[in-house]
Amino acid sequence: MYDNQQRPEHGPLEGFTVGVTAARRADELGALLQRRGASVLHAPALRIVPLADDGELLAATKELIDRAPDIAVATTAIGFRGWVEAADGWGLGEDLLVTLRGVRLLARGPKVKGAIRAAGLTEEWSPSSESLAEVLDRLLEEGVDGLRIAVQLHGEPLPGFVEALREGGAEVVGVPVYRWMPPEDIGPVDRLLDATVSRGLDALTFTSAPAAASLLSRAEERGLLPELLAALNHDVLPACVGPVTALPLQAHGIDTVQPERFRLGPLVQLLCQELPARARTLPVAGHRVEIRGHAVMVDGALRPVPPAGMSLLRALSRRPGWVVPRSDLLRALPGAGRDEHAVETAMARLRTALGAPKLIQTVVKRGYRLALDPAADSKYADV
Repeated sequence: MYDNQQRPEHGPLEGFTVGVTAARRADELGALLQRRGASVLHAPALRIVPLADDGELLAATKELIDRAPDIAVATTAIGFRGWVEAADGWGLGEDLLVTLRGVRLLARGPKVKGAIRAAGLTEEWSPSSESLAEVLDRLLEEGVDGLRIAVQLHGEPLPGFVEALREGGAEVVGVPVYRWMPPEDIGPVDRLLDATVSRGLDALTFTSAPAAASLLSRAEERGLLPELLAALNHDVLPACVGPVTALPLQAHGIDTVQPERFRLGPLVQLLCQELPARARTLPVAGHRVEIRGHAVMVDGALRPVPPAGMSLLRALSRRPGWVVPRSDLLRALPGAGRDEHAVETAMARLRTALGAPKLIQTVVKRGYRLALDPAADSKYADV
């Protein structure tokens, strides 16, 4: 029987390691993950060019003040607020607001709508879906031929949006409210890539398409792209805040998970559901054993396990109850070489970490096996 004694509650992400690629709001995302028990590896895949230093934004702002558009499309709250603040810094704030009061102002969603109203402006329309595609459909349905449309870009190309407006006959003025650049220190990104390829992560989060594109580009520069794609397709869960963010990954054939609401909170909640569901749970020697990323839950108690021990445990769990030869376990150990004594050393540490030595049986002259409960033998016989 399993040990049903009361155990201290652990967060749903205890024992899992999650990578964070965000530059903006990374601290907030990291804190949300850590509060739920995750270990977090952060490497900003991009940096943001400060608005007030961006000559392109200044030029676009002057152009729109000199010649007002018919329609302006605001796509992000932080970008719209930053645009107004930067214009203030250049002494153009009031002129910009006067210009925008005289045009049809469309907001991509509620947060953008809030930023518009905080600036003393009123939007004409905003989709409840927060979808830029719905904004595009509405514009094209109404007809844009001959209209001058200002589009607040948000650090990344808007796939097909600007092109579709131009094909419809509109003159489009892009407003680059902030721009993404490669990080000044590439070291953390390389460490994140190495951890992903070596399966040291259980999930990798993306909150912007440029971050995803940047990580893929860096992997290609290092000759690691095939290994990265293999990891994300099979072992490391790629989690995106929304469909636009997922586009660079999807272009490489990577399936991602996304929350229904494109926010950090729902993204973390999605990971709280997905990662524990992917963990292997087995009835072993009268205990309930759940194998997580870098730890094991034994009857609900969290047991941190060294990387070598986790490698051995995963090899044993692929065929629970079956004897795994020492030679196979040696191959599972990272950098172990040819000395089978390394298996014995790692196995002793694994048993100590698990706190229940009888979970793993030694089969003399053959190897080791998980002591799967007899009632479960038939279920796992063909695993």
